[in-house]
Amino acid sequence: MRNTTLRCIPAMLLAAFSASASAAAFQLWEQNASGLGTAYAGSAAIADNASTIFFNPAGMTNMPGIQLSAGVTGVGPSFQFQNSGSNGLLGTGGNGGDAGSWAAVPNAYLSWQVAPDWFVGLGVSAPFGLKTQYDNDNWIGRYQALKSEVTTVNYNPSLAWRVNDKVSLGVGLNYQTLDAEMTAAVPGARGYSKLKGDDGAWGWNVGALFTLSPAMRVGVSYRSAISYTLDGTASTAVSSTPVKADLKLPGTFILSVWQQVSDRWEAMGDLSYTQWNTLNSLNVISRNTGAQVSSEAFNYDNSWRIAWGAAYKATDAWKLKFGIAWDTTPTTNEYRSARVPDNDRLWFSLGAQWNGGEYGKIDVGYAYLYLKDPVINQSKTFAPGVSSNLRGSYDDSAQILGVQYSKGF
Repeated sequence: MRNTTLRCIPAMLLAAFSASASAAAFQLWEQNASGLGTAYAGSAAIADNASTIFFNPAGMTNMPGIQLSAGVTGVGPSFQFQNSGSNGLLGTGGNGGDAGSWAAVPNAYLSWQVAPDWFVGLGVSAPFGLKTQYDNDNWIGRYQALKSEVTTVNYNPSLAWRVNDKVSLGVGLNYQTLDAEMTAAVPGARGYSKLKGDDGAWGWNVGALFTLSPAMRVGVSYRSAISYTLDGTASTAVSSTPVKADLKLPGTFILSVWQQVSDRWEAMGDLSYTQWNTLNSLNVISRNTGAQVSSEAFNYDNSWRIAWGAAYKATDAWKLKFGIAWDTTPTTNEYRSARVPDNDRLWFSLGAQWNGGEYGKIDVGYAYLYLKDPVINQSKTFAPGVSSNLRGSYDDSAQILGVQYSKGF
């Protein structure tokens, strides 16, 4: 296990990076708090602080000198199962309570204008994260899932070039660490099975920013898929096996627009496409024998997200924000699991920004996510004639709170 990587993460980051995702499946959009108030509409075009490094590195050309941005978002999902006809091998501890809980997702970015038309930057963030944990280890679906946790930390050095007054280009490298843990009850045995593994891998991102006029910008960006070979162990109370598993997290394309409608009003929109079909299944292979130890099916489809937002400059110091977004899930009723009881969601966002001039800017945001109640019909076979079928629905929702400080030097 590559535990040394996680030991080197700064203490601030160790406290988090494992929140239950707010976007589809276990993707995290919470890469800043300044965009939270507009439901991240215009994410690749706004370019008003250093967090543009994540959404579109070309946006650094919109910020002179040295720019610093740092913040944290709290993600509070709720996943409450309601049984409806489960059968086979089942637990006896009820519906498992609420499998969601609050977690913090920090981020930090720094950009630097090193020449009139050249900019460099560094971002540290968490593009993916998941944590579902059922309150009762003997809940009715304990053979499907008890705890599921995915933690990522992404290090993103970036470079941007202002080609001319109309066009800017950006590129970034990404080194991303991933740590995963999944547990479930074992039929006829005490305790539970645990699958734990980690890896670090490289990816890239590119972007372009088009300044069509002083009052309108269009941004496009793409963040690549990243392939991992997780190295870890599959263990129970009586055994431990060294294992490996290949996992490919998806790439994401973003098209954004920002427009200064009047002296007081800004409007922005976003369309994104995430290639979740890279995640078909997680096949766990024994390093000793090469045999398959276990398999978790995902069978994800690609997903879309569309967002619209606006900002109103109430005074020279205060700006008010609001937004709405529709985010589609990559899973289906046929393959939905108790580990990721996901569904389509609707974002309702509010936010505010205080501009303190030489003291910097503070952004705060809040979003409520309404999720369509997902149904589940998940079967798991352990031996001929021995299976567990979890059947019912979930009552899902989420809340997000964020704060961010930005300053130029």
